[in-house]
Amino acid sequence: MQNILYAPWRNEYVINKKVDGCVFCHISENPKNDEKLQVLYRNELCFIVMNKYPYTPGHFMIIPHFHTDKLEELDSKVWLHISELSQKCVRLLKEGFNAQGVNIGMNLGKAGGAGIAEHIHMHIVPRWERDTNFITSIAHTRVYSTDFEKVYKKLKNLIPKYI
Repeated sequence: MQNILYAPWRNEYVINKKVDGCVFCHISENPKNDEKLQVLYRNELCFIVMNKYPYTPGHFMIIPHFHTDKLEELDSKVWLHISELSQKCVRLLKEGFNAQGVNIGMNLGKAGGAGIAEHIHMHIVPRWERDTNFITSIAHTRVYSTDFEKVYKKLKNLIPKYI
């Protein structure tokens, strides 16, 4: 017997036209589409955007506008700003989103596990005790307990208080 898991939110991914070039540069260059693209915050150095395929609800990324795959070549001013934003984002997730913990990380290069290797980005992942279970470990399948749009709106409303 075959089990079926329905994931209607993936329909948009399947039927939508793919972005030509770097998806992060597309987001960077289209501030008028911030809500559609689920951008939480942007300034002249970087932007914060929801992860389309999150590890847990509320998973987002801090991304420099500057297109590079080399952290070592990123302007120090931009890197320090990303670091400062990551601190504020951790506070936002703990205090405003009730996360019990947070994972922060960067996967540099395809060999380093980056899904979008051509443009560096920092993952900010809220965590809760028992946020994984047997289905994640055994079936390699994630089950989300909340609606992505509700999470985006909640985080977007928290941004002015914390960032």
